[in-house]
Formats: sequence, C-alpha cells, structure tokens
Amino acid sequence: MHIVRRLLLPLLALLGILSAVPVQAEEMPTFTLVMRAGRFLPETIEVPANTKFRLLVKNEGPGAEEFESVELRKEKVLAPGASSFLIFQPLKPGTYKFFGEFHPATAQGRIVAK
Repeated sequence: MHIVRRLLLPLLALLGILSAVPVQAEEMPTFTLVMRAGRFLPETIEVPANTKFRLLVKNEGPGAEEFESVELRKEKVLAPGASSFLIFQPLKPGTYKFFGEFHPATAQGRIVAK
C-alpha cells in the first residue's frame, strides 16, 4: 500500500500540472512574429497593456536570427526554420523597441502596448 501511494501521488500531481497548462495557455493572448530575410514581420505588434502575453517567434530565413529587446530584457536566438516563444509580463502603455542583432540595419520592430 505504501509503495502504491509513493507512485500514485507524484503521478496525480503531474496530471494536475498538465491539465492546468492548456487552460492557462488558452487564456494568454499570443502574437506571432516572423523573421525573414533580415526583417521582422510585422514590424509593429500591438498588445493589450497590463496583460501578460506570449510572443511566438519563427525564423523563416536562411540563417540564424535573433529577437532582442534591451528595454524589455528579452533575447531569443533561433536557427533557420526554428520557432520558439517568449512570455512577457504585463507592460505599461507605451512603445518598446526590438531588433535583430544579425541584421541591425533592417531587422527593427516595436511592441506597442495600448
């Protein structure tokens, strides 16, 4: 009986965590940013102010690319064809710049929190 309890409790805890994740994921607004040919598409992303959100980043370019924002303290480097995401805590209304370090002249964008 003791062995069953030792194995069953961690399994139930894991199931509880897994069942909670999709609910949270559905509630969080998600925005997509594509990196292609040294540019960000779209260059401006409007997000709701004071709301936690997810930014899905996809690198469709032939080389590595990076999303970086100094003021938001976020950075993500992606290999060609890779995708990933960043979670942002609620932002105050305003404009927050980001750039791609591999193409600084053309890979420029902004997140506008309204």
